[in-house]
Amino acid sequence: MSTLPNALCPPHRVLLGPGPSDVAPSILGALAKPTVGHLDPYFLTVMDEVRSMLREVFGTQNELTFPMSGTGSSGMETCFANLIEPGDEVLIGVNGVFGGRMVDVAERCGAVVTRVEGEWGRALTADAFREAAAGKSFKILACVHAETSTGVSQAIPPLREVANEVGALLLMDCVTSIAGTPLKLDGWGVDAAYSGTQKCLSCPPGLSPISFSEAASDRLSARSKKVQSWYLDLSMISNYWGSERAYHHTAPINMLYGLHEALRLALEEGLEARAERHQRNGEALCAGLEALGLELVVPQEERLPQLTAVRIPDGVDDGAVRRHLLENYGLEIGGGLGPMKGKVWRIGLMGAGSTSRNVALCLSALKTALSSQS
Repeated sequence: MSTLPNALCPPHRVLLGPGPSDVAPSILGALAKPTVGHLDPYFLTVMDEVRSMLREVFGTQNELTFPMSGTGSSGMETCFANLIEPGDEVLIGVNGVFGGRMVDVAERCGAVVTRVEGEWGRALTADAFREAAAGKSFKILACVHAETSTGVSQAIPPLREVANEVGALLLMDCVTSIAGTPLKLDGWGVDAAYSGTQKCLSCPPGLSPISFSEAASDRLSARSKKVQSWYLDLSMISNYWGSERAYHHTAPINMLYGLHEALRLALEEGLEARAERHQRNGEALCAGLEALGLELVVPQEERLPQLTAVRIPDGVDDGAVRRHLLENYGLEIGGGLGPMKGKVWRIGLMGAGSTSRNVALCLSALKTALSSQS
């Protein structure tokens, strides 16, 4: 008979990478609450409260607002699969990994994609979208609000203007921005948005909140063919989250407990206060990194407060530094992706992890790690 593995005993880490972030103790406690059925009256109340809180955090009154079962990428695929039919023209901004992933997902849904190429580490301009559109009409204009691979913050209102010009719905990735950077879906005129739980909400990965405007919902209703994905078909899932409570799939009950607590904590703190905390700690980190002689990738006016990309100095071993931080401090930061692999570190101060103590720990540990290579 084989020997059973030991019971799980994960190490305690300080998660200062691009996600997941440290999970607040009360969220861990919520995950451990008794499981009930996915149609239990108690759970239906939890679902209603999650939807209400999500609307407030998203900055919207959209009826079609709830979390999808799956990580942030499932939210991305949900938006494209429900809004695209084969042959639809789609305009997508690409200035990092996740803009590129949007292109891949849209093309798999049958879209004809026009890419708006931008420099990694810089925001895209409205004129870049206009130039790429070249006077054509599009079904969707898509962009990443907070590009996780570079730490760039994208201004959204100017892109709404372009979307109006080309007749498009405006679709936004806010996986890294939700609950860290203010969101105003209604105020900005965003038609479809998706996010994730594992970053500034400080909840474990596993859910992807989405929101569709009335215009996006109308597009879904007017489809000529079924949504290609049964699992992500909002025309069916919305019947479970709505008044019908029609069974679609077994909801991840305890993950929704965790999201409920994460949203409650965000609203208890106050969205403005939460954004100010992320801004304050992000600025302190950037000042400290520059004091160490390190170069920041993104200009200050385009920089996310919750995710900072810093160039790795010449001659410094990327992997050795990150191993030093993990082994000596239990601290995780992220490496670069795509063309930035081996060239940058990505440091996250998200949700429960955005504290002045973590700023000081990261700067001190990084200074020691760099000194060990000299």
